[in-house]
Amino acid sequence: MTELEAALRGAVRGEVAFDAASRALTTMDASNYRRVPLGVVAPRDADDVAAVLQVCRERGVPVVARGGGTSIAGQATGTGVVLDFTRHMNRIVSLDPEARTAVVQPGLVLDRLQEAAAPHGLRFGPDPSTHSRCTLGGMIGNNSCGSHSVAWGTTADSVRELTVLTARGRWLRLGRGWAGAPEGLRELVEGELARLRTGFPDLPRRISGYALDALLPERGADVARSFCGSEGTLGVLTEAVVRLVEAPRARALAVLGYGDESAAAEAAAGLLPLEPLTVEGMAADLVPSAAGLPRGGAWLFVETGGETAGEARARAEAVVRAAGVGDALVVTDPGEQRVLWRIREDAAGTATRMPDGSEAWPGWEDCAVPPARLGAYLRDFRGLLAAHGLRGTPYGHFGDGCIHVRIDFDLLTEAGIGRFRRFSEELAELVVAHGGSLSGEHGDGQARAELLPRMYGEETVALFERAKAVWDPDDLLNPGMLVRPAPLDANLRFAVLPREPVDVAFGYPADGGDFSAAVRRCVGVAKCRTASVSGPAVMCPSFRVTGEEAHSTRGRARLLHEMLAGELVTDGWRSTEVRDALDLCLSCKGCRSDCPAGVDMAAYKAEFLHHHYAGRRRPAAHYVMGWLPLWLRWADRTRLARPAGALVSVRPLAALVKRLGGIAAEREIPRPAGETFSRWWRRRGAAGSGATGDLVVLWPDTFTEYLSPSVGRAAVRVLEAAGLRVVPPPTLRPRGRGAGDGASRPAAGVATARRGRVCCGLTYVSTGQLDRARAVMRRTLDLMGPVLDTGAPVVVLEPSCAAALRTDLPELLPGDPRAARLAARILTFAETLERHAPGWAPPDVGRPVTGQTHCHQHAVLGDAADRRLRAAAGLTGELSGGCCGLAGNFGFERGHFAVSAACAEERLLPAVRDAPPGAVVLADGFSCRTQLEQLAGVRGRHLAEVLAEALERGEPGGGDAGGRGAGWREPQ
Repeated sequence: MTELEAALRGAVRGEVAFDAASRALTTMDASNYRRVPLGVVAPRDADDVAAVLQVCRERGVPVVARGGGTSIAGQATGTGVVLDFTRHMNRIVSLDPEARTAVVQPGLVLDRLQEAAAPHGLRFGPDPSTHSRCTLGGMIGNNSCGSHSVAWGTTADSVRELTVLTARGRWLRLGRGWAGAPEGLRELVEGELARLRTGFPDLPRRISGYALDALLPERGADVARSFCGSEGTLGVLTEAVVRLVEAPRARALAVLGYGDESAAAEAAAGLLPLEPLTVEGMAADLVPSAAGLPRGGAWLFVETGGETAGEARARAEAVVRAAGVGDALVVTDPGEQRVLWRIREDAAGTATRMPDGSEAWPGWEDCAVPPARLGAYLRDFRGLLAAHGLRGTPYGHFGDGCIHVRIDFDLLTEAGIGRFRRFSEELAELVVAHGGSLSGEHGDGQARAELLPRMYGEETVALFERAKAVWDPDDLLNPGMLVRPAPLDANLRFAVLPREPVDVAFGYPADGGDFSAAVRRCVGVAKCRTASVSGPAVMCPSFRVTGEEAHSTRGRARLLHEMLAGELVTDGWRSTEVRDALDLCLSCKGCRSDCPAGVDMAAYKAEFLHHHYAGRRRPAAHYVMGWLPLWLRWADRTRLARPAGALVSVRPLAALVKRLGGIAAEREIPRPAGETFSRWWRRRGAAGSGATGDLVVLWPDTFTEYLSPSVGRAAVRVLEAAGLRVVPPPTLRPRGRGAGDGASRPAAGVATARRGRVCCGLTYVSTGQLDRARAVMRRTLDLMGPVLDTGAPVVVLEPSCAAALRTDLPELLPGDPRAARLAARILTFAETLERHAPGWAPPDVGRPVTGQTHCHQHAVLGDAADRRLRAAAGLTGELSGGCCGLAGNFGFERGHFAVSAACAEERLLPAVRDAPPGAVVLADGFSCRTQLEQLAGVRGRHLAEVLAEALERGEPGGGDAGGRGAGWREPQ
């Protein structure tokens, strides 16, 4: 323990962490920069903050205040002690609806304030796209804005009073009329009145530099407002009084189509007299699909408000008339509005990839110019990009003249970094030529502070340095930001990564096979740190349970980054820090779809475990649950499945088995079925239903085969009722060509190899046994050869197995063309019916549903076909999102039960408890059904089981061939 660490531990009540993992988690924010801190302190209260400052002041150690870590200019990183306010100092102290004010602590996440204010018809005006994880302290430090700034301004416009502690330990209460001004500040300002009146651009989004002009007497000498945007360089905020605004009772959204972004930008300023709530712009290259949007190559999203829905809509229609565009859309449904806004909010991550998949980076994320000059600026900006051979996708707050853009800088090579510097210098000149600000929202940080003299001139920047010296004469608070800055091309976070590709098992096709590039996907926007999710979203269940950065997708990616860097995490793939952070990753794959940058932590975890345990003994659970297909097959062959199931129902024997197998003591061991699906199939005979429709191959996954054969039987019943010919995969590997119809036996006279069973390899993948997974997958491809020679689809009932076949199979065997061919054949149960029996009318069940969409289905497969099938069958209502928490082997492993149960309690179990009477509990995954049974005593059922039971009861279909039966794919 260092002397500094010991002193801090003796002085503060909050957590003090100087270990490699804690430091690694805070080396980066959402910028291009990386600085390694000495340690991290999570203060419990303001007294702890004072104690930290005293200890660090006595030793000359810098202090950096950090909120959600979503800053994109580098200002939330530091080399000294980082103060993490999110753990303890994250409360709403009070909320006064009559005064329309709230007293908040700096670590409070914006959405928590919005939730508290909403019942009073109020809200905090600024709303950055990171509202679900950014903190009020960070917003004040950066003077954040958001999409509603045309109506409610910046954070500085919403601040009333600030309680601040200076680096020398003086408490200040900042406000108007010089309230709380440190000694010497007033004298400094009064000696520079002429410069302050003429040297600052008049912009709605001027965030760059210090807001010293707020101290002018005609502006109320507002010290609190002047403090906003100082990026933690003047004092440490411990409490804030903020203004709330009245939220409109109803909203409407006008979406206006334009030919390109410049046309949209030129139109934006003309809509401001109509007093909209937002005027946001996006171009087609950031929209995943333009379906449902007006025709055009770019769009303005203009939100209007009113006391009634009719008033809001009328204002939106007035916007459309004033815009005079060729195509427009007015959206009043709140759900449809949320879908559209989600596209805009995800752009900060989506923009990190160009349309061709290449990387793009921040650095010039949010310049702002006068709104009337935005169109001309964008044309010049595009020209500058072209002159440097760069590409970017602008979007942002067109009504305020503020543009966000990620640019495909090469920040890995010396030549690319040189071009980054030259472009930055020339763009600064361009912004200034248009009367703009280098930063229009996210602050200067390290990315732009070096260039402030081009905007303000040397003398005004010198004035900034004098102001900093008044507040922080020892330069202890976030040094290197705003004044005396580090060069914009220093401390780049990519510099420490290996230059040669790392030898890995997965193919990482979207990242050119480079694991470093895969890890670089995490740019730190931190959507994974959202404390609650709605709709179908999944990511990141472990963070929502623990609240720990190490258990977020971003935190794990940061640790992997530092593992590759080798500076803090020095033992590479053997790292215990990375292993421990990944231990609570459920491998739900939620990040694969919910992360705007497409991080796939489930794959990264499997990759890490593969290397971490190479040549070493693994945890017992890896052998027990990782080899589950092998054990179940062996028990079935030896006829020991039923006796073994009976034995583990005896408590002492079950306890012994669980202890030896690394299984959580709280768990019940599932018992194999009395008859496997394959035995039932053989006993049933080959006659089937006599259907003459399309041939489909029904995949008997491990769970369906040995643990839930009722699901397989039900699926056969429904598929055959729909007129499909169902066959299982082959079980013999022919040396010659097989029968070619997917039947389980080859044609007569064909010499065969040994008997085998298909397997997706899921359990081996999830435990990181990737060599074994690849061997299993190759054997499966050998068996599936005859099927691949046909056009038959492969129906997979277990969502996790279907996801493994769709993604893990081709990514683990990228050199085997059969892997991609099989992956392309994989269909879910609902997809099979939709594509191969479109005229079939499912039975009319006519009941509400509850339950949860399987996390792998959400992340990889999609559930649109399932929703349409449920609607056609009269199954009403929506399934929740999230993860059940069992997640295959995760919830069974010793030490995971509490987190597993907490994940279930987040959405799944409440949804089931709150379900209407008679609701069908749907759970297509074996893990989900097991979790429901063990934690709630509820039997969940696969959709195939529900439809099969309805068929057995003789319930009618939904209509004739010309009605519902022929059109069941249409409901959305």
